[in-house]
Amino acid sequence: MEALTQAMRGLGPVRLAMMGGVLFLMLGFFIFLLTKLGQPNMALLFSELSSTDSNTIASEVSRLGYPAEVRDQGTSVWVPADKALELRLKMADRGLPVGGKVGFEIFDETDTLGTTDFLQNVNLRRALEGELGRTIQSMDIVHRARVHLVMPRRQLFSREEQQPSASVVLAMRSSKRLDHEQVTAVQNLVASAVPGLKPGRITIIDDKGKLLSPGFEDDQSVNTIAAKNEERRRSVEARMARTIEELLEKTVGFGNVRAEVNADMDFDRVSTTEEIYNPDGQVVRSTQTVERAARNQESETDAVTVGTNLPDAAPGGGEGARAQSDESSTEETVNYEITKKVINHVKTDGSLKRVSVAVLVNGIQGKDKDGNPTYTPRPKEQMEMLATLVRSTIGFDADRGDSVEVVNMEFTSPIKFEEPLELFFGLGKNDLLRLAEILVLSILGILVILLVVRPLVSRAFESIPSAQEAAGRLLADTSSHAAGLLGGPSAPAPAEMEEEQFEELIDIDRVEGRVKASSVKKVGEIVEKHPEEALSIIRAWMYQEA
Repeated sequence: MEALTQAMRGLGPVRLAMMGGVLFLMLGFFIFLLTKLGQPNMALLFSELSSTDSNTIASEVSRLGYPAEVRDQGTSVWVPADKALELRLKMADRGLPVGGKVGFEIFDETDTLGTTDFLQNVNLRRALEGELGRTIQSMDIVHRARVHLVMPRRQLFSREEQQPSASVVLAMRSSKRLDHEQVTAVQNLVASAVPGLKPGRITIIDDKGKLLSPGFEDDQSVNTIAAKNEERRRSVEARMARTIEELLEKTVGFGNVRAEVNADMDFDRVSTTEEIYNPDGQVVRSTQTVERAARNQESETDAVTVGTNLPDAAPGGGEGARAQSDESSTEETVNYEITKKVINHVKTDGSLKRVSVAVLVNGIQGKDKDGNPTYTPRPKEQMEMLATLVRSTIGFDADRGDSVEVVNMEFTSPIKFEEPLELFFGLGKNDLLRLAEILVLSILGILVILLVVRPLVSRAFESIPSAQEAAGRLLADTSSHAAGLLGGPSAPAPAEMEEEQFEELIDIDRVEGRVKASSVKKVGEIVEKHPEEALSIIRAWMYQEA
């Protein structure tokens, strides 16, 4: 113990401070190493969470006795990898995550006895908005959804009834977008959940500010009809392209054909009425016959004379000759019905005006004797047969202006990813990465001990005997000088003593141990302050000489 104390005193405050700092750093490094090795392998439990859900899930996992870490600015929760599936099921059993929305569980947390009617209506609206948002958010293409409902209350003695309305904001995943049918489905979903709400009074926009469905619009508006026509055109093109690819893949192989279809469609609705009369197809519709007969008989009288005008004369004076005429007529009216054909031509919208098809076919790929990939173009006869199949599939019509192009080109090879790391003694990829991390940290700790700590400690303790030896030599030199001053027989002259002292000082200055020349003057003080140490040094000299 005395030797250790003496060694510590010989180090000095600077070396002691350096050794203390190194020991402190080593202690901290080993604590970090042990903490790192003691941590379990973490795996992702949930991602893309709201701050409320992250806090709730982390608290629930900690309550179950498992460590939980919140990362990515509070949007993801990490748990031990071996407990991830179990904890995910437990969180789902507790209804987590809720998506940061308030649903009908709000009524489980409020006291309905002391709640006003106004607050009940507000909670009901919030619950409907939250539940609709969760339902819409369950779609794979939708990342987040927010619903706002306006449900006006009808006032007493009011004849006018205000219609409810709604607005929906959707955040899509990556660059995906909703088509017209999906937008209509969201409208009908919201309208069915709110009493009295019509689909036309629901406005839907996306997170980019694009209007997907304007409110207050019926199905017969120009924008709605145009969107439906565009959707029908894309559907026809996709159906034709899929049919062509499925047909040709039976011959050229899966993934070796790509088809693109451009369909020019006519969405005009035309109604034509045509009446055709056939004069050769006369038919008697009705016949009317009218017969007339008349007979007229007239008698001729004598001429008027003086005698006929006398009194008592006979009025006729005599009968003359009689005249008789017969008259008859027949009138016949025949009505003919001419054959008439009425044709109504109704041309429905969505007819094909022109179809253009482009088909890209891969060649024949194989390997040579050395295993290198080879490519061989397909024969021209085979390409013509494939073009014939495509024409038959789309209903090719040259008069309509259809065009079909089938081209043979080499496809680029898909990128081959590295095979997953095979199991080693039953250890998975995560386990091997964990072992590699532990090995690297252990090697780093050993290198720090060998390259940093060991040289510092060795140098510090090696400087102790050098300093003692230098101090002893100074002490011996000083004692010799003191003996000369006392007039001893072996005392040299003062000039010789100064020269020897000077030469000794030069030797001392070169001694390892950082002994300065000014230490010579302080040797006496050292002996007075530390007599025991000086005595031990002298004894050491005696043993060395012996």
